[in-house]
Amino acid sequence: MTYWRALILTFLLLAGEPLVAGAWLRPEGEAFLSTAARFSWPKDLSRMVSKDPHGRYHSLYFEYGLTERYTLGLDLGRSGTGGGKAIVFLRHPLRDRESGLRIAAELGLGRIDDAPVLRPGLSLGLGLENGWLSAEGLMEYSAVTGLADYKLDLTRGLKFDNGRMLILQLQTGFPAGKPGYARLAPSLVFPLAPGLKAEVGGAWGLTGDESMGVMLGLWAEF
Repeated sequence: MTYWRALILTFLLLAGEPLVAGAWLRPEGEAFLSTAARFSWPKDLSRMVSKDPHGRYHSLYFEYGLTERYTLGLDLGRSGTGGGKAIVFLRHPLRDRESGLRIAAELGLGRIDDAPVLRPGLSLGLGLENGWLSAEGLMEYSAVTGLADYKLDLTRGLKFDNGRMLILQLQTGFPAGKPGYARLAPSLVFPLAPGLKAEVGGAWGLTGDESMGVMLGLWAEF
C-alpha cells in the first residue's frame, strides 16, 4: 500500500481534472478523489515552435457523501475562461429513483481569478445495462462583473467486465463576451488496485478551440 499512497500523493501534487458524479450522489461516509494533468498543443502543427506543450491544465476534484441526501464537494483548477478557480459545492437530488432518469441540483461558492463567484448547476443521468448517459450544466456567475459563463458536458460511459470503462465526452462552454467552444474528450479508465483507477485520454477541439491534447489522471474511492 505504500507504493499506491506514494502514487496518489504524486498525482495530488500535479492536481487534476474533475470527473463529476453528476446526478449520482456519493453514499453517506464515502469519498471520491479525481486528479489529472492535461497538456495541449495546436492542431495546426505548423504553429508549433517546439515539442513542449503550449498549454498545461492541472486541477483536483473531491466529493464526500455528507448524508444520504447531500454530497459535499471541492473543485480546484481552472474555469472555462482560463482563470484559476476554487469552488466548494453542495449537491442534492431532485429525482433519485433506482430506475429511470436521475436529476440533481447543486450550488457552489468560491473564487475565480480571485473574484467571488456563485455556481449553480443541474445534472441529469440515466443508468444503462452497460454504462450510463449524463448531461451536466453549470453557470459561473461573477459577483464583480455581473456576467456569467456557462458549461455543458454530455457523456456516454461504457463499462466492461474487466473493470475498464470507456468515456466519450463532448465538452462545451459559453464564456461571457467570447465565442463558445466545443471539444471531444474521450478517455479510458482501468483499475490499478482496489479503490484505485487510472485514466488516460485525449482532447480535440471542434469549434472555438484550435488545440489538441492528452490527459493522465487518477481516481480514488475510499
